[in-house]
Amino acid sequence: MYEGKIYRPPSEADAFILQATIGCSWNHCTYCEMYRAKRFRVRPIEQTLSHIDQARQRFGDAVEKVFVADGDALVMDLEGWCQILDACRRAFPRLRRVSAYATALNLLAKSPAELATLRAAGLTLLYIGPETGDDATFKRIAKGANFDQHQRAAERAHQAEIALSTIFLLGAGGIERSQAHAEGSAKLITAMNPAFASALTLTVVPGTPIAKLQQSGRFQLPSVAAMLRELRTIVDQAQPKRAIFRTNHASNYLPLGGVLPDDRQRIVALIDSALDGAISLRPEWSRGL
Repeated sequence: MYEGKIYRPPSEADAFILQATIGCSWNHCTYCEMYRAKRFRVRPIEQTLSHIDQARQRFGDAVEKVFVADGDALVMDLEGWCQILDACRRAFPRLRRVSAYATALNLLAKSPAELATLRAAGLTLLYIGPETGDDATFKRIAKGANFDQHQRAAERAHQAEIALSTIFLLGAGGIERSQAHAEGSAKLITAMNPAFASALTLTVVPGTPIAKLQQSGRFQLPSVAAMLRELRTIVDQAQPKRAIFRTNHASNYLPLGGVLPDDRQRIVALIDSALDGAISLRPEWSRGL
């Protein structure tokens, strides 16, 4: 039923995972190995609808959330999306949320009318990973879009009333761009004004382009303390209207949670305590992707 490894956000742990696309349509990010072994394609709609029907027979009323995989399922065309959303509504009477990963390029490729149609059909949340807000770092990690494009993509999602969950990557700027990366990330959170924001910690995976850069000395991952300082800068400087903030991903050394800006001082104080050694960090053996 599923092809290859399946990845989903922590908040989708209790969702039905529907693999409507295989891989990632961009698949150039230097740090990411999740979809490198997959050739991107949209799964035939008949297979996807069959998967929904099988889930209906097996789980029925138990399904309240559907996460549409793989890496940037928003890339599917409007007709395919509408068929999927209609089938999910009919199959799962208690359905309250359909979500997917997306990129800024995916969002900008959809017209405001198309996004409004998707929202009306039931697509309510998109996870988008700018990873940074620093244009130099965007280029170095081959993200495919810059600060301005991410801001415009967020505006288009807001116009359609689709909620955004943004993901930023501690360490993505390396030692050289650490401070610029953190400050830019805070600015982009402010500009995108997501409903949810999270920080992950870069893990250099063997075989990825960034691992090759590290081996040649052209990329250096900041120290744990430096990445915690990046996190502090992001929390201290980001100004969303109201965003649930989390660092609960397994890659992180310091799991945190709260609401920005309301809990800013409390979260910053916890980060300071960790930097001072008063709070234990997650050990390396328990971290993961």
